[in-house]
Amino acid sequence: MDAEGVGAGRGRGRGRRRGVPENPPPPPPPPMTIEQLMGMQAMMNRMNNEPVAAPPPVQVRDKHGEFLKGRPPVFTHASDPLEADDWLKAVEKQLNIAQCSDLEKVLYASGQLQGPAQEWWESYQYGRPNNAPPVTWKEFTEGFRSHHILEGLIELKAEEFQSLK
Repeated sequence: MDAEGVGAGRGRGRGRRRGVPENPPPPPPPPMTIEQLMGMQAMMNRMNNEPVAAPPPVQVRDKHGEFLKGRPPVFTHASDPLEADDWLKAVEKQLNIAQCSDLEKVLYASGQLQGPAQEWWESYQYGRPNNAPPVTWKEFTEGFRSHHILEGLIELKAEEFQSLK
């Protein structure tokens, strides 16, 4: 071995030479001209002023319109109590076709009441406590039937119908 150190002359590829980086950084870009800066600014302004495509609007169904398209009957009063039950069934069919919620059913069906039937509905609502929850469809139909259809009449008519067979 020579006096300069152990293994002198074998140093290929090991380590770095001191003070010299392996990959020198790239030189900085040349400064931009005023024309280039103004061009970039104009491009950015155009991009900021272009309208952003909005997401497609959410399609809201017009359930009331769908309900009315079926031409639900209006109810005022019935000389035959079965007419009241027929009205309720016809209206409920249209409400189901329009896929109405429980509260929409009450709102739309009560909108088909006129005259004495409308007066009944207004007095029914007035008789409820102020803090009562909204009327459900079940409550509406039960109240409607109890007022417009005599108790036991439907069963009696069903028995009459059965005896005709």
